[in-house]
Amino acid sequence: MKEVGAFEARKHLARLLDRVAQGESLTITRRGKPIARLVPVAGDHERALEAGARIFERRRHVKLAPVAELMKTVHEGHRY
Repeated sequence: MKEVGAFEARKHLARLLDRVAQGESLTITRRGKPIARLVPVAGDHERALEAGARIFERRRHVKLAPVAELMKTVHEGHRY
């Protein structure tokens, strides 16, 4: 990820936005410290959809316990 100073970012914002639209991610710095990140919106959305698909796929292979067994586990060790 390339770093760009805040002054340069203000001066060349349109050019930086074009680069981000092409898929590049940029970090904006002030006095050498990162303060913001420019990332393509579509990339984050696609990654989120892929993560959701992986979660649903893994969930299909999980066997759920009966409710009575879950309640027994929840109340285990309680003193009434």
